[in-house]
Amino acid sequence: MNEQLELVAAQQFAAEKLGGSGGCHDLDHTKRVLANAESLLAETPQADAFCVKMAVWLHDIARPLEDVENGKVCHAQLGARLASEYLSGRDIPENTREAICRAIERHRFRGKFYPEAIEEKIVFDADKLDSLGAVGIGRAFLFAGKCGARLHNTKEEALSSEAYSIEDTAYREYLVKLHRLVDVMQTAPARRIAQERSKFMQEFFRQLDLETGL
Repeated sequence: MNEQLELVAAQQFAAEKLGGSGGCHDLDHTKRVLANAESLLAETPQADAFCVKMAVWLHDIARPLEDVENGKVCHAQLGARLASEYLSGRDIPENTREAICRAIERHRFRGKFYPEAIEEKIVFDADKLDSLGAVGIGRAFLFAGKCGARLHNTKEEALSSEAYSIEDTAYREYLVKLHRLVDVMQTAPARRIAQERSKFMQEFFRQLDLETGL
């Protein structure tokens, strides 16, 4: 098996699948997740780096389908199945293919499956880190804009609203998910980075409250 060749092929496959994605889950997002994963791998040498990188390239290949269905399809579970089909035709050992698919299946914050193996934990953490800090704020506003949501709203308005509604603001995403990510990080280096980025987000929304009078 030529690992570098397989990684390049996976990148190309991901680029094809993500061609119609919005800015929140496009190929740029995947590349940032890969950079996060590489940073975490540097502090977890026991992990299978090839497995992690392959899973990162493929982790969001079903995201465009979830977006079309307004969240009714789980892109992690569907993505694992699509990845399995793709990998079955590649020169990769079966146990590695299965490990890659498990990492994809278990990378979602709201998913049914939780990461167990260290490779799964790194993929999970690397993906979540891209939802925090300045990048996380930018992505939250991109998603809110796509939904046609307001710029900002109160805590009560946000938490009493439905997803994909006019009240599905960046602040709602912060309240229902983003501020909780520090507590679900699976690895020590990811927790350290998440704490720093989470503080930045907290201050940002405090300032947004002040400027909007909410």
